[in-house]
Amino acid sequence: MGKYFGTDGFRGEANKTLTAGHAYKVGRFLGWYYGELKRRAGEEAAPRVVIGKDTRRSSYMFEYALVAGLTASGADAYLLHVTTTPSVAYIARVDSFDCGIMISASHNPYYDNGIKLINGQGEKIDEKTIALVENYLDGKLEVFGRQWADVPYAEGEKIGRTVDYVSGRNRYIGYLISLGMYSFKGVKVGLDCANGSSWNIAKAVFDALGATTYVINAEPNGLNINENAGSTHIEGLRKFVVEKGLDVGFAYDGDADRCLCVDETGEIVNGDHIMYLYARYMKERGKLVTNKVVTTIMSNFGLYKALDELGIEYAKTAVGDKYVYEYMATHGDRIGGEQSGHIIFSKYASTGDGILTSLKVMEVMMAQEKPLSKLRAPMAMYPQVLINVKVKDKAAAQADADVQAAVKEVAEALGDTGRILLRESGTEPVIRVMVEAETKEICQKYTEKVVAVIRNNGHESA
Repeated sequence: MGKYFGTDGFRGEANKTLTAGHAYKVGRFLGWYYGELKRRAGEEAAPRVVIGKDTRRSSYMFEYALVAGLTASGADAYLLHVTTTPSVAYIARVDSFDCGIMISASHNPYYDNGIKLINGQGEKIDEKTIALVENYLDGKLEVFGRQWADVPYAEGEKIGRTVDYVSGRNRYIGYLISLGMYSFKGVKVGLDCANGSSWNIAKAVFDALGATTYVINAEPNGLNINENAGSTHIEGLRKFVVEKGLDVGFAYDGDADRCLCVDETGEIVNGDHIMYLYARYMKERGKLVTNKVVTTIMSNFGLYKALDELGIEYAKTAVGDKYVYEYMATHGDRIGGEQSGHIIFSKYASTGDGILTSLKVMEVMMAQEKPLSKLRAPMAMYPQVLINVKVKDKAAAQADADVQAAVKEVAEALGDTGRILLRESGTEPVIRVMVEAETKEICQKYTEKVVAVIRNNGHESA
């Protein structure tokens, strides 16, 4: 992770940690950089950058600032307007854009925002390019064999233009509809759009496929994105599904790159459940090419036990869908994701896609003619206890021989009936101690045992 960009873009409170000035400079760099790459390759065409945004009030400000920077550097900016992160990735790839930009802070509250950069293949942009962007922001850019105090402005006919590209968003909707293998006629579906990017897309897709669609939280006002809504506040959808007697419910986050489900009884079906039921479905059809599911280290132990019973292998990456995708792309895996609902179906998308995920869950329900409660039932989530310890030095606490010995002792005691995980937070001065086991009491006992060693050895900060 860099100074400004984390695993999911440059994110912060609008006009405090992430300002309109930052956005302008990001646009200035990208417009110039991709133009320079073209010039050096002997191409005369202006670079093309596609931009989408979520429903936050500040997203419009950041969109205009990015456009000003891009066009000032000679790039053409194509505007999808309010749309989802996966739609930007899709259009960047199929329409051969030099790069894509999504303006969103995902599941964060409205006052935060973010800038996500996507390459021409629809993937999160590489770390080398991110480093160049950050260096430019800090006024110490060195690239193409020299140092740049600033990058030149485009002049005359070289100044870029802005293009309304809502047709791209509409084609993405068409693409999602084309993936529907079954009619949803007669199925009552609830959608929680989080007052975010999916509000004008998800219902159109489900309606087109024949579902009887019920929608909540699809009235964005710039201030209510994720507010007691969506995948991070799923209680409303659970209640809605039960009260309306719906067959299934899907909750998206602010930029709709993740999805959590609610079965017909009102129970939550998380990302681990989704990976399990879809991997089983693929294996039964002989479509699970590598016989593997790619997870992060935070997936529940119950998922691994259930996959073991099916004879399906699994890989574990660092936390972040970015790392999941990178592993999948390297090894040719078809399904992976996070418990939070970032699910990647690599045959169909290069990023997590909440609406696509909900369509794939529907596909399994329709193909197997079973309610979601029955499809999820074979995978039992193990109880979990997580304790966060604020520490003086994360690396020192993690490396402490006594702490490591305590972790080893717990792991040996659990054997194949659970697991312990000790990891540093990527964003806070915190060590996370997590235990999953057959009972809550066992989890609590072993978590507290390791935490006590961290504290007794003087690592805890005030």
